[in-house]
Order: sequence, then structure tokens, then C-alpha cells
Amino acid sequence: MAGSQEVFWARLTAAEIQSRATPATIVLIPVASIEQHGPHLAVGVDTVLATAVAERTARRLVDSGTQALVTPTIWSGLAEHHMAFGGTMTLDLATFMALVGGIARSVARHGFRRIALVNGHGGNTEAIASSAIELTRNLGVPVVGLTYWLANADTFGAILESQPNVMHACEAETSMMMALAPDCVRADRITEAVPRKFAPPAPPGFKRSRGFDQMTDTGVIGDPRSASAAKGERLLDAAAARLAEEFARPELWA
Repeated sequence: MAGSQEVFWARLTAAEIQSRATPATIVLIPVASIEQHGPHLAVGVDTVLATAVAERTARRLVDSGTQALVTPTIWSGLAEHHMAFGGTMTLDLATFMALVGGIARSVARHGFRRIALVNGHGGNTEAIASSAIELTRNLGVPVVGLTYWLANADTFGAILESQPNVMHACEAETSMMMALAPDCVRADRITEAVPRKFAPPAPPGFKRSRGFDQMTDTGVIGDPRSASAAKGERLLDAAAARLAEEFARPELWA
């Protein structure tokens, strides 16, 4: 059947999508942002990475016998804290929650019963968790929300050299962009991207709003100088493997 191995929702016909609307099919909704990533990375980093992680996860699921689809990525998120550096687009909370909810609601109305919000932007983390809870209650189907690097804290920590997990325009994100979209990496500006001043965020368990211009002079948190495409491939594969493993567990959706 044409398109039988295709995972991207937008590349299938309506009839092909409906033929996959079984209770076991997992629909991944990547959620991201368009925002500054220092002087060396394009503003689309989070969108590129969230899409790639969702795609690789879906392909692993399909290869193991579980139907999976990836919707178009929600490319605009909650990025007010990056606005001072320019190049950033942001939504307010109500608009963001309505957008995520509208897409998930559409998926559920077509008969899909397993929905995953795959987040690739730190500023969306709390809103995605809240969305998953509210949508599960309102739609009557399980909606799982996750931020891909938080779900991979152990695997990412074992790969990275200069940091424990994803930070911002850092070793991790720069590595993954080198692997996926090297034309979006300005290698000659990586050294310049290393912050000279850095004010750490609130301690674990505390949350407050602080603009990135108050935290770093370059828009970067972390050190991208140890980034490599090979490291990026390892991070992407680790992320997809963990997510596919978890999504394949029936207990997650029970």
C-alpha cells in the first residue's frame, strides 16, 4: 500500500491516515520554538530537533510493529525570555495552550487513542505537562507530555563531556544540529558563543521568570566548543530509543 511506511501525517492522504486510526496507533505531536540560539546557531534549533526526535522515535516504533504518526511540528512556543536577543517569536500562554489543545483534539476526533506531546523547548516544559493532564481529562484519551532531554537525563549525561544534559545552544544542541543541519551552524562563531558571564537559574524546586539577557551575555548557556556531529548522532539515537521503548509499553497508556 502506498505510504504504508510513511510516518509524517502531512505526507499521507486523509484515507491513509484514517486507515491507521486504531486504538494502538501512537500519534506524536512535536512542540518547539523559534528563538535565538546564540551567535552560532540558527533560530530554528528547537523545531529541527523536536521534529527529528519525533520522527526517529516513530520509525523505531513502526520497525518494531507499532503504528505511529508524526503531526506537523508546532513551531512557536513560550519564548518571552529570549526576546531581548532578537530573532525570537513567542506566544502567550493562553494561545499556546489553545493551539496544542486544538491539534490534540483534532487527532482524537479522528479516532486515535494514544497521543504524545514531544516537547523540544525548555520554556514549554511546564505548559506541556499541564496540557497533557488537562487534555487527558477533557478528551477521555491518554495524552502523554514529555520533554525529550528530561526523559533522557541518564543517557544524555553519559554522552556529554562538559555538561550533564541539554542546556541552551550548548554542547548538546550544537552537536545535534551538526548532525542534522550543519548549514545552520556557524562553526567560526562557536568560540565567540561561550558566555563570559552566567547567572544560574533558580535552584531545583524553585521557579521564577528571568530573561536570558539577565543570565548570559551571548544567549548561550553551556559550552559548545566540544560539540561534534558524531556526538549529536549518539544523542539523537539515545533519545529516540528511550522514547520508543517507553511508548511501546502498554502500561503507559492504560
